Amino acid sequence: MLLTIDVGNTETKLGCFSHDELQQTWRVTTELRRTPDEYGVFFTQLFATGGIDIEAIGAVAIASVVPKLDPVLESACGRFFKAIPIFLKPQTQNLIAVVTENPSEVGADLVAAAIGGVKRFGAPLIVVSFGTATVFIAISSAGEYLGVAIAPGIAVSIDALIGRTAKLPQIALETPGRAIGRNTNEALQSGIVYGFTGQVEAVVERIRAEMGVRAKVVATGGLADVVAKQTPVIDAVDPYLSLIGLNLFHRSSRAARRDEQNGLN
Repeated sequence: MLLTIDVGNTETKLGCFSHDELQQTWRVTTELRRTPDEYGVFFTQLFATGGIDIEAIGAVAIASVVPKLDPVLESACGRFFKAIPIFLKPQTQNLIAVVTENPSEVGADLVAAAIGGVKRFGAPLIVVSFGTATVFIAISSAGEYLGVAIAPGIAVSIDALIGRTAKLPQIALETPGRAIGRNTNEALQSGIVYGFTGQVEAVVERIRAEMGVRAKVVATGGLADVVAKQTPVIDAVDPYLSLIGLNLFHRSSRAARRDEQNGLN
């Protein structure tokens, strides 16, 4: 069984694959202060709640944008799973051509989502990832990772607004049902939900114009459904594109190692 880990700045997604089928997923807070042992115990507890035998984990693939956690996770995986994880690096993976000016600057999580997106939905494609940032990934008809547009994420924007405004309350991220809010909660929900919906529509329109093709749009990430329900511009929602991409990356890496070994024999 393969454990895939997508380490983001705010949240970490985990998924277990068996024979290329995603069996179980978790979404947890990214915690910089955990030690390898603490992460190992944490994983063990998660697996227990999901009915996954820790002994069944034979490989680990990671996409991380938090370099400080890379050696911590590598140590935890080695001790608790007896597996050395492989890390997806945008500049060295061979599943999607990254044609930005500096491929090494591209987030591994975004490349994993792009790989998973092309696998699931084909190309051309625009992947809108709703995470700490809202990221629009443009993928050409040839399946190339062209680049991105990055905007503040929904949760980050809410936290900033609430944190800098003394009288505004915390709100549930729900559609208010009307644009003109009749109370503070409705007003906030309207501005946030419909505001981000308008942002998605405007940015997608510009990206499509630059690509010269009406690319399909797929949303991913924990808050994807919030906006996707409000606009027809989003064709599909898949919250686990990065995990699917990591599974494909692991499969590709395993095949490359096998070919290399066969060449040496």
